[in-house]
Amino acid sequence: MGEPGAADRSAIEAILAAAGADGRRALTADEARVLCLAYGIPVPAESVVTSVDAAVAYAEQIGYPVVAKIVSPDILHKTEAGGVRVGLASADELRAAHGQIMAAAAAHDPTARLHGLLVQRMLPAGLEVIVGTTTDPTFGTLVAFGLGGVLVEVLRDVTFRLAPVDLPTARAMLSSIAAARVLEGVRGQPAVDTAALAALLVAVSRLAADFPAIGEVDLNPVIATADGVCAADVRILLRGEPATAWVRHQPEAIRLSMRRLFRPRSVAVIGASAEDGKIGNSVMRNLIAGGFAGTIYPINPTATEICGRPAYPTIAAVPGPVDVAVFAIPARLVPTVLEEVGRKGVAAAVLIPSGFAETGNTELQAEVQRVGREFGVRFLGPNIYGLYYLPSHLCATFCTPYDVAGPVALSSQSGGIGMAILGFARSTGMGVSAIVGLGNKADIDEDDLLTFFEEDEATSCIAMHMEDLKDGRAFLEAAQRVSRVKPVVVLKAGRTGAGARAAGSHTGALAGDDRVYDDLLRAAGVVRAPGLREMLETARCLPMMPTPTGENVVIITGAGGSGVLLSDACVDAGLSLMVMPADLDAAFRAFIPPFGAAGNPVDITGGEPPSTYRKTIALGLDDPRIHALVLGYWHTIITPPMVFAELLVDVVEEARRRGIHKPVVASLAGDVEVEQAAAHCFAHGIPAYPYTTETPVAILGAKYRWARGAGLLQGL
Repeated sequence: MGEPGAADRSAIEAILAAAGADGRRALTADEARVLCLAYGIPVPAESVVTSVDAAVAYAEQIGYPVVAKIVSPDILHKTEAGGVRVGLASADELRAAHGQIMAAAAAHDPTARLHGLLVQRMLPAGLEVIVGTTTDPTFGTLVAFGLGGVLVEVLRDVTFRLAPVDLPTARAMLSSIAAARVLEGVRGQPAVDTAALAALLVAVSRLAADFPAIGEVDLNPVIATADGVCAADVRILLRGEPATAWVRHQPEAIRLSMRRLFRPRSVAVIGASAEDGKIGNSVMRNLIAGGFAGTIYPINPTATEICGRPAYPTIAAVPGPVDVAVFAIPARLVPTVLEEVGRKGVAAAVLIPSGFAETGNTELQAEVQRVGREFGVRFLGPNIYGLYYLPSHLCATFCTPYDVAGPVALSSQSGGIGMAILGFARSTGMGVSAIVGLGNKADIDEDDLLTFFEEDEATSCIAMHMEDLKDGRAFLEAAQRVSRVKPVVVLKAGRTGAGARAAGSHTGALAGDDRVYDDLLRAAGVVRAPGLREMLETARCLPMMPTPTGENVVIITGAGGSGVLLSDACVDAGLSLMVMPADLDAAFRAFIPPFGAAGNPVDITGGEPPSTYRKTIALGLDDPRIHALVLGYWHTIITPPMVFAELLVDVVEEARRRGIHKPVVASLAGDVEVEQAAAHCFAHGIPAYPYTTETPVAILGAKYRWARGAGLLQGL
């Protein structure tokens, strides 16, 4: 399988142009075969015939058994129309099948155009898989792989990647499906030729990526054997509408704009007000109360002074340069004033007003976009709560100020979610570097933020709530780059929305929005959170946890029941419970009573004093074969909750002083005193949760998912 030559490319372009001119949605079998052969995609010997005698003559030429299929531009799913017969071993069987297929096709769709019969050499038995491409409105051309045949839409064991893919990515796709072991051979079946299968994925993805007119390629089934692969059935559909062309900015240009947005020397408030309860008044007060050290310019045509600052009638009247303009004016005025802002040379704007595309007013939003592009103004929103960036003491929002600085940058597409983020941060004391509203994302979106936070020394973890993506490819490119150095946590809303889109092929029908998001986010190294609380807890904990260097996780618990639940949670979180070596098992047993249990989990039992917790935790930290600890505490009089918390902090901090840094999480079961104990652990950089075994393990699992994606674990 290789790249086509110039003649092949010209032939493909001619075929696609002719099909488009005819108004056809699908290529014919002969046309599809030309495309496959040009890209080295293996297909069986086959020919389209228009009579039963021609069918028999061709079958005798290639040898029986053969397959017969209806050829019609109006019948895409041949099997459903009764248009396929397989295993035809003689001329008599082929003649009978010809009549049956034609009758079934006519009955299925009396108006269908019947162009003849495809006679194809019967392929040997093998594993049936599906290889194809589909066009996604967010991510563009995707390549798909999974189990194929008639059960494909039942099992739905399919994975997706951006097209085109290279060989390493193709090989990763083969191992990404749930039934990946089938490729290795099970129950006496031989392993398939995975090298040929990966090469096929590369070729199909290149075909679709090279020709934007192609909407979908559907090879189902592909017969995979130990000797190679061959596409038994090929369907190629044309793209219905041209792809959306998003405006792309170069990374360095993004950084320059974002630096001025997040680190301005001066801010103008368009629509500033001296009247309490007005958004323009809240923004002014928050900028001042938040401690912004730069110059603040209130813009109001009728005021001379607002909040102790001289006011100006227009931004053009401001005597000095302005980096950021915060808009607190009616939506209808935004385009005109944004043009004034652009002429002033302002780099960025924060558009708080609503009344744009979210209310159906797409024309007004499009006009704002046009003005922003024309005058080079990058802007957040519209329809947002604003922007916090604590290193600059920038509180450009009508919401309450926040002053607990830390390493987590958060963004949300929803204002309500933004308020939940603010409330969670305040209630838990989570330190943040930024909280950013994105709203309608008419300009600045997640990939712009990622590009800034990638270089931001104040940020070590990025968490994002999103309802959609404008340019999915731009986001994935940024996320894949950033997640190599900083965790990126995403809460994608709409996870259980409408299922698969209606499509004309198996591949398209399998590409449900969430299935695609899940695969592509994972492939980019993004940690996906199932809910809002999980996103916030993950963002809170990941920066405080050391990065593990290996996969061996050990559970130490004071209660057998907790040990069982923690073990289940580890499996659910994709963690690997260490198989305890004999010498380490003996070392743990030296510290626990005879009726305790070593192995993994290590059950020290509930009646043990603080010294037993101390010794076993210290052993787990000291042994280099153990890479992470999960602790299950049980509230007892012998070891009260705060005693446990204090000894845990002491042991962990002593290990850190000796250069031992391993992730440790704790589950605390007991009365209300465990809440204070958990808070004490958190205050010293140890994630600890009362009343739950699942949450701390899920947090550790998120750290491992990020570390694996970033290639930070030994042996990966």
